[in-house]
Amino acid sequence: MRTGEGLSRPRDSAHRAESDMQAGGEGGFFLRCRSRSADTVRLRKRKSALYSAAPGLFGENIYLVLFTITLRVLNCFLVQTSFVPDEYWQSLEVAHHMVFKYPLLFEVKMSLRGYSYPLLFATIYRVLQLLAKDDVQLLIWIPRLVQAVLSALADVKLYSLVRHLENAETAKWVYLCQLCSWFTWYCCTRTLTNTMETVLTIFALFYYPMEGSKTRSSCKYLTLVALAFIIRPTAVIPWIPLVLRHFWQEQKKVDLVLYTYIPVGLVTLGISLIIDRVFFGEWILVQMKFLKFNVLQNLGTFYGSHPWHWYLTQGLPIILGTHLPFFIHGLVPYLFCYSTLSHKEFRFIYPVLPFCMVFCGYSLKQLKTWKKPAITFLLLSNLLPALYMGLIHQRGSLDVMIHMQQLCNNSSNQSWASVFVMMPCHSTPFYSHVHCPLPMRFLRCPPDLTGKESYLDEADIFYSNPLKWLNEEFCNGTLPTHLVFFSVLEQEISSFLVLNGYERTATVFHTHMPQGRTGSHIYVYTRRIPLWKNLLMKFSSSLQ
Repeated sequence: MRTGEGLSRPRDSAHRAESDMQAGGEGGFFLRCRSRSADTVRLRKRKSALYSAAPGLFGENIYLVLFTITLRVLNCFLVQTSFVPDEYWQSLEVAHHMVFKYPLLFEVKMSLRGYSYPLLFATIYRVLQLLAKDDVQLLIWIPRLVQAVLSALADVKLYSLVRHLENAETAKWVYLCQLCSWFTWYCCTRTLTNTMETVLTIFALFYYPMEGSKTRSSCKYLTLVALAFIIRPTAVIPWIPLVLRHFWQEQKKVDLVLYTYIPVGLVTLGISLIIDRVFFGEWILVQMKFLKFNVLQNLGTFYGSHPWHWYLTQGLPIILGTHLPFFIHGLVPYLFCYSTLSHKEFRFIYPVLPFCMVFCGYSLKQLKTWKKPAITFLLLSNLLPALYMGLIHQRGSLDVMIHMQQLCNNSSNQSWASVFVMMPCHSTPFYSHVHCPLPMRFLRCPPDLTGKESYLDEADIFYSNPLKWLNEEFCNGTLPTHLVFFSVLEQEISSFLVLNGYERTATVFHTHMPQGRTGSHIYVYTRRIPLWKNLLMKFSSSLQ
């Protein structure tokens, strides 16, 4: 029996080696150039449960899936800072309005953003409302936990994609690179459209018809691409060459267009139109207005502009971090298309990061002598920025909302309290992180749609002379009971604070790297109200 087993193994190994060589000849994810000795090493029996266990959930080892989900849930709770306003103002704030009818942001009023992505979180909010569990903490954390699980499943799909196209060894290193990327850690649990775009991109790649792929499905990948486009129209940029390649290589081009391209496009766009029709109250093609605003009119420059080479010289190197030395290939067409847009942000190229991790993982696999030091270097060098950016940098925007929540906990406070946030517009979340009818106001900054070169929004006018603006704004009006602003503003408006009886009641740390209008701390000032007036307001509140 042992002799028979020993004789069967070389034949099995040879058969597997021959199959792998044939797959390589057809053209896999990487160009292969391997010697027989390299194949022999690759085909050694592995004892890791990562490879040997039977397929489970989502076609992968159930332990791999559960481990990834657990890690991303932990990831979620270890990210307690703010990144950009869009993670609230284009998702949670819109969803909160959809369910609880609180005020909307300007982008939805201008119909630059659709309701398809916020509908995911609005559904969660509606369920919590029906269960009478719409506690503010659940409203904050459950959407993020859902996003964390979706990102975890995308991580597993990335591993599966590389395993199907290459081998388990390469997939292991790609998976490692993906998990230890500090920028992925920083973004993947946030309720950003860019995060969902990244998730859909990975899933679409899994079903994309590539040579050697066993999971190809034109309908599935095109549906996922269409969904990404509905959520964020610029998501189509990396898919243009891939869709054209698919069309070029397809033998039945007419059938592909008639039975796949057109049905998928019409169904997804139709659903998006219906959703927006329900909530806007009129028929609006949001994606066209978005492209007109950001591309044709280039009004995104209102929020800042950067040189064309910014993604190559700053964007990609920063989000890759210490993965950069292992990134031996580039994605020039994608970066070139985005570089033509004047308004640039790190998050815009977040969907390209999984592509980079594939090449980084392949680089790690090729290392021989320095593999262990390289892995240690990657883990340690990404751990520190991940923890610092997730737990410390720019946490004040969220922490200060805890003080606003306390105003809601006491029902008597709601009858007289009011908040004015004197910070760069959308610096903090709003009602999605308060969840009570507390009167709140912030400095507005809608972009100019008339083409005036001298246009200034309310925030610009305020910061040009804060003291003058405050004196004019509240000369005859009712003063807010609470003022929230960055520490850099305190000295400039100190006379207004003293004259109107405000005193500092809370100091919240925000960042070690203040710049411009953003200070190191956020101050909460509360107006002192005479005792007789306070008692009168409480008495009036008790009678209502």
